[in-house]
Amino acid sequence: MASEKRLEVVTCTAPVNIAVIKYWGKRDEELILPINSSLSVTLHQDQLKTTTTAAISRDFTEDRIWLNGREEDVGQPRLQACLREIRRLARKRRSDGHEDPLPLSLSYKVHVASVNNFPTAAGLASSAAGYACLAYALARVYGVESDLSEVARRGSGSACRSLYGGFVEWQMGERADGKDSIARQVAPESHWPELRVLILVVSTEKKPTGSTAGMQTSVETSALLRFRAEALVPARMAEMTHCVRERDFQAFGQLTMKDSNQFHATCMDTFPPISYLNDTSRRIIQLAHCFNAHHGQTKAGAGGAPRAASPPPGAASPSRSPGLTSWLQVAYTFDAGANAVIFTLDHTVAEFVAAVRHSFPPELNGDKFLKGLPVEPVPLSDELKAALGTDPTPGGIKYIIATQVGPGPQVLDDPGAHLLGPDGLPKAAA
Repeated sequence: MASEKRLEVVTCTAPVNIAVIKYWGKRDEELILPINSSLSVTLHQDQLKTTTTAAISRDFTEDRIWLNGREEDVGQPRLQACLREIRRLARKRRSDGHEDPLPLSLSYKVHVASVNNFPTAAGLASSAAGYACLAYALARVYGVESDLSEVARRGSGSACRSLYGGFVEWQMGERADGKDSIARQVAPESHWPELRVLILVVSTEKKPTGSTAGMQTSVETSALLRFRAEALVPARMAEMTHCVRERDFQAFGQLTMKDSNQFHATCMDTFPPISYLNDTSRRIIQLAHCFNAHHGQTKAGAGGAPRAASPPPGAASPSRSPGLTSWLQVAYTFDAGANAVIFTLDHTVAEFVAAVRHSFPPELNGDKFLKGLPVEPVPLSDELKAALGTDPTPGGIKYIIATQVGPGPQVLDDPGAHLLGPDGLPKAAA
């Protein structure tokens, strides 16, 4: 934490997480308590992150917040819920006999500035990263050291999962007060080093139906949603945890796709129906299945994919289907938006990126089509081109972000990283 005159300031970063067992629907709107547990993968902050600076000063006359350079309404209910919870925890810590390391008062107002390095409200989990970062930064500036699941969750349910790196479960909990609805790490980011993630950005536009409104309508009208939450998700949580711990990509990939498909089926079962997928999303689904089927039929793995993709002995899973299982190369999942998230292993990345380029040729930005981790270009075999089938759709995918599993929130020690200046106002953009 740095001190600038009468200003106490801290800057943090937090990651995006992508659920492989989806959260959709709340049993308590105010406390943001889910109707089912969920499990996610934390993405690396080198590619996707929120950066947040929180500053408190006795000179501030009111709480203020800036998002991506624009001042926003600090009275927004979820933001206020996070602030109230942090200040409550800070008061509790002081009353428990813990003296604050700095002589700062809980009556000080806070200024917050936050930026994303990826599109906001486009289905890339920006609210999860944003509220996790807010909770983490506020906790540091107010001297709170307790579990922050409840603080982040009050901002955005899935934000509690962004408080940890690696693979994370959000336990739905049973208590009415939500004290047991918390996030816990299933495995650290170092657990599965071969796992890679490709985000296929189909749209950077704000989605037509926000997640909050969408899931509320689903809870009220979808019988399939209730059945999914009560009858299917508990077993899927146990199975997915097993897949992660065993690093069983075959079972992990198949269950990830099935759960994504089922989540979007509940959206269609909502009345009126909600459709987050567009034509390009559906073509990506087709592409993934064609790619997997091609590798299944050629057995040894056309394109040189080594046999390392086969699951470890004894890691068989009840979710598998005959004929597909040992040759699954890629798995898709879609959150509440049109953008696809592809899970694969490192040796498959280059060939699948080539397949995406073939099926969705970049229109103008060929040199900027691939962002993030470097991927060496490779040629596609004629057999795979034929297996991919349908005519290419130029420009269908705007760009690809290549990333991997990453750590949880970080504190930035460099004072130059602060988004707020010594006056507590946003620094001018460079």
